[in-house]
Amino acid sequence: MELTAEMIQEKMSDRWWRLNNLYYIKDVNGNKVLFKPNKVQEYIHTYLWYFNIIPKARQLGVTTFFTIFYLDQILFSENKTAGIIAHRQEDMKKIFRNKVKFAWDHLHPWLKSYIGEPDTNSANEMIFPNGSTIFVSMTTRSGTVQYLHISEFGYICAKSPEKAEEIVSGAINSVHPGNMVSIESTAMGQEGRFYDFCMDAEKMRQEGKKLSKMNFKMFFFPWWIDERYIDDESDFPFTTEYQEYFEILKRKYSIKLSDPQKRWYVAKKKLNRDSMNAEYPSTLEEAFQVSVEGSYYTKEFKRVFRENRIHPVPHDPMLTVDTWWDLGINDMNVTLFTQTKGEQIRFVNMYYNRGEGLPHYFHVLKEWAQLHGYRYNTHNFPHDLEVRDLTTGRTRKDALYRMGMYNIRVAKKMSINDGIEQVRSLFPRFVFDEIKCDKLHKALFNYRKDFDKKLGVFKDKPRHDENSHFADPLRVMGQLWRPHGAFTLSDEEDSVNNEGDQSFF
Repeated sequence: MELTAEMIQEKMSDRWWRLNNLYYIKDVNGNKVLFKPNKVQEYIHTYLWYFNIIPKARQLGVTTFFTIFYLDQILFSENKTAGIIAHRQEDMKKIFRNKVKFAWDHLHPWLKSYIGEPDTNSANEMIFPNGSTIFVSMTTRSGTVQYLHISEFGYICAKSPEKAEEIVSGAINSVHPGNMVSIESTAMGQEGRFYDFCMDAEKMRQEGKKLSKMNFKMFFFPWWIDERYIDDESDFPFTTEYQEYFEILKRKYSIKLSDPQKRWYVAKKKLNRDSMNAEYPSTLEEAFQVSVEGSYYTKEFKRVFRENRIHPVPHDPMLTVDTWWDLGINDMNVTLFTQTKGEQIRFVNMYYNRGEGLPHYFHVLKEWAQLHGYRYNTHNFPHDLEVRDLTTGRTRKDALYRMGMYNIRVAKKMSINDGIEQVRSLFPRFVFDEIKCDKLHKALFNYRKDFDKKLGVFKDKPRHDENSHFADPLRVMGQLWRPHGAFTLSDEEDSVNNEGDQSFF
């Protein structure tokens, strides 16, 4: 039925009717079609909050929904501002031209006349006679906005952390309580503001906490909710790896897929390879398992995830505990606690701090021995434990001996890349406690090469950040770890205290 001016006047106060009947968009083939919210878009509209965060699979129409929704809000409200932040210049232009302006250009002629022609002198911005404005940009703008959408924020956080912080401080903070923010993105690793916002929102959702107007509400949309993602034509058997994957989805997450869905997933995985988790995640956890560019342990973590080696790892009182250190005073000091059982190196705990001297960490080890029942085996340090102080001539190792820490082993100086290779050889043994060592396995997952912005290439050295502090003790482990019983404390690399006392606390 053709839309008439009378119908518009009768229904104009009904926002859901407006969203289903007034706006045209381009479909995936570039054809002009009436915007009719799909199931994902309808769900978002039904459960919208003030601050909304949406990790998602591709091509579900999230940005299209918020573009049309915010355009509708400013067309039918006075003196409101809606802003859309895109992650790339070409996307900024496309969103404005193919979504905002296209929807306006194809409004019913009577309604366009009723609203009045906008001022479009500024690029990628429309200012309407009612005093309301909608713009698309790549960064923040001065002044407050009542509606803010940020597209592919995960990409911005991974590629331009400084820009992400600018968006948080300059754009999100300009939205006052009671107004609306929407952030959507495919995931890009386990760090950055997008990841933090998502984890905070998911934690509040799981704990059933009441949201304030400034708390983000979590919306997650996996690929399998989209009815388009099926394959009825392919005829091939599923490999053991895929069968195990689908069984885990069913058993652990209660996700039961049809054969056409499974065939679609396998075909898409062959096309997308390593980016499948980000582009088409099956679970929220999986969405953030995508490795960022330049990561050192990409292949190793794929196997960790596949073999489910991140889970509760309780301390075994029958086994001794080894500690592995990265020394720092002004920088971060990290200590990892492991137990070796059979072929496994079990990360059971960790401690990190900064601005403290060795006596503080010695006290922590003594305290944890009593608190957790740890029986220490060896304490393993990087080579700089034996650097002598220019004033006293003593080493940090001497200081630890005087405090009462024995069974100290010190790694030899080695290139970072050689140390990383040694860690890779141990990775198949690693099992991480998902709670106590959460920060560790996430840091290792995000441990990456430094990037030369001028040349546009990765350097042959790690990026010095918080992740590197947690990765450094593993290079000590790469040198000094042996299956229990395969070394003796009389070895050259295994030191005892000056008096030959081999006791330890």
